[in-house]
Amino acid sequence: MKIGFDNQKYLKMQSEHIRERISQFGDKLYLEFGGKLFDDYHASRVLPGFAPDSKLQMLMQLSDQAEMIISINAADIEKNKVRHDLGITYDQDVLRLIQVYRDKGLFVSSVVITRYTGQASADIFQTKLEHMGINVYRHYPIEGYPNNISHIVSDEGYGKNEYVETTRPLVIVTAPGPGSGKMATCLSQLYHENKRGIKAGYAKFETFPIWNIPLKHPVNLAYEAATADLNDVNMIDPFHLEAYGVTTVNYNRDVEIYPVLAAMFEGIYGHCPYQSPTDMGVNMAGNCIIDDEACKEASKQEIIRRYYHSMNRLVKDEATTDEIYKIELLMKQAKISTEDRTVVSAANTLAEKNGSPAAALELPDGTIVTGKTSDLLGASSAVLLNAVKILGNIDDSIHLISPESIEPIQKLKTDYLGSKNPRLHTDEVLIALSTCAATDEKAKLALEQLPKLSGCQLHTTVILSSVDINIFKKLGIELTNEAVYENKVI
Repeated sequence: MKIGFDNQKYLKMQSEHIRERISQFGDKLYLEFGGKLFDDYHASRVLPGFAPDSKLQMLMQLSDQAEMIISINAADIEKNKVRHDLGITYDQDVLRLIQVYRDKGLFVSSVVITRYTGQASADIFQTKLEHMGINVYRHYPIEGYPNNISHIVSDEGYGKNEYVETTRPLVIVTAPGPGSGKMATCLSQLYHENKRGIKAGYAKFETFPIWNIPLKHPVNLAYEAATADLNDVNMIDPFHLEAYGVTTVNYNRDVEIYPVLAAMFEGIYGHCPYQSPTDMGVNMAGNCIIDDEACKEASKQEIIRRYYHSMNRLVKDEATTDEIYKIELLMKQAKISTEDRTVVSAANTLAEKNGSPAAALELPDGTIVTGKTSDLLGASSAVLLNAVKILGNIDDSIHLISPESIEPIQKLKTDYLGSKNPRLHTDEVLIALSTCAATDEKAKLALEQLPKLSGCQLHTTVILSSVDINIFKKLGIELTNEAVYENKVI
């Protein structure tokens, strides 16, 4: 994949811009940090060259000035809300984030439990955090939020929230996911700081949509596809256009809430320091795109991947048809179809020819490798072995794993472990290959090719097992599949 984004320029420009924003307000800046801080794989896919931990690296450049507050909604603790990308609950993720940030040398000063109404699970979580030496504060639901400004910006509104003690000029407010109360935490702090005579400001850091590229740029369309389940919509910022005569891109929730935020700022400061939602942002990503065509192509591929992801969610009753319709509309706007993902037609053609599941993988040089289902191997395992053969210039006729080695594994699976499927999964194939590598130079050579698969594109014609999905994820392979279960058409 071509590089389309200058990551080093981004780190330098972004940290400098945040320092400028801190100085604009004088004493302190509360920076609401949206999205993922250190595992932003969406950004790295649509902006090739963007490192998944870029935002974390940028914050590390500001570590001497920054401290972090993590917000979590008490209701999310109570109902054990799960981060589906990690498979852990929000409260578990808070503990994970604290550890990651501390390991990187960042100062996590406190956790704010928002919308607290006496939830017992929130009390237990608070006790656990305090035993770890983490300061915990409670914020409460405010009647009439967000429209009753006079009540919100008063001692009966924000004034009832516990004041979070901070010591550094940059306060990063982050969270395990949406709906955690980051913005409310920031604004509550502004109210308390102002009462104490401290001049504090607010800014927002969201990577997407990128404000200074076109509304229908594929990078921005890919963001809409990624948030199709939330029904976020990119739009021209009408406030920025009216104030400056300049067209910029924002998204519906920020545009809708801006008049309320402006009124809150007026209630706290006596004036609003920002003329538009765009003014509140500090994102410099759009200035670091160095190959627009590369980013456009990468984003189009991401939209197609998101379509398949949502189709799979629909089959599992985790998505609605509206989510699918929205991504289909985005694909039309980007002038793409599933056929623009090369591995899709290659896998589907092979499956139709053989009447059994198939897989296709695109190597870094554009070569398409396929794998079919056999008595010994599933299609995913076959395509994996075929790919490392090509990468290692190993003749296709050579058995990297002899059939004699596979048969005992199959016997173990079916006779002793009760599996109905004798074919080897990808993890079993890799274990068998690594065993053979101890005595076979070709197998060793094949094993050494695995790192080259990172970033490769793969499509299978059936829904895979969680084992195969996890193996491909660990190898860094971008997977899509038809929303069809093997032996059962949905």
